[in-house]
Amino acid sequence: MTDTGASRVLGIPRETVREWRRSKPGAPPGNAWNQDCPICSSTIGLDGESYAYLLGLYLGDGWLAEHRRGVFKLGISLDERQPMIVEECARAIAAAAPGKRIGRQKGRGCVIVWAYWKHWPCLFPQHGRGRKHSRHIGLVPWQQSITKAAPDRLLRGLIHADGCRVNNLVGGRNYARYLFSNRSKDIMGIFCRACDDFGISWTQPSFKHISVARSADVAKLDLVVGPKR
Repeated sequence: MTDTGASRVLGIPRETVREWRRSKPGAPPGNAWNQDCPICSSTIGLDGESYAYLLGLYLGDGWLAEHRRGVFKLGISLDERQPMIVEECARAIAAAAPGKRIGRQKGRGCVIVWAYWKHWPCLFPQHGRGRKHSRHIGLVPWQQSITKAAPDRLLRGLIHADGCRVNNLVGGRNYARYLFSNRSKDIMGIFCRACDDFGISWTQPSFKHISVARSADVAKLDLVVGPKR
């Protein structure tokens, strides 16, 4: 297969496939720069729960930008009024990329949590040109395994990025519900599958909103999401 074809089947960056092809026969797998990547190296494990949360944040408010020498910058844009989420995001990045410097940059009403690494495309194969809602976004098999085992952490990340807990006035009484909003049909589908895996019901009141309104389901989400602060 071509490097591009193998990349699509395996769900890993084309550059990684090319590096593997160029390795000398008999040489140990990988090289000095990929030994700290849990996807390229078979000796490093990935913290599934931290990664599932970080994936949710990335799908909602994250991006990758390529810099010189094949280094990528991961950025997650978060509300500056929610410092606990900012800190949780930084911890999740540290768990995914141990030893990498994690920075914070203030913007208009937001804080961007960032880190540089060559292997961010390995951890986020959804990276590509254009906005997420304008292209296909799907989870590769190893991501599906992680998120199926930790749907609560994925939901926490997705809601921290693009969700909220609101009160609806119905018949003079307040009823709480969760709303998730995104312009990508694929990301909406990822949220809905996580709800199914977590055992909660959802409805779609509009093309870009998913609602969780049953009191038992709201209470279950409260245990894993909590207030955004």
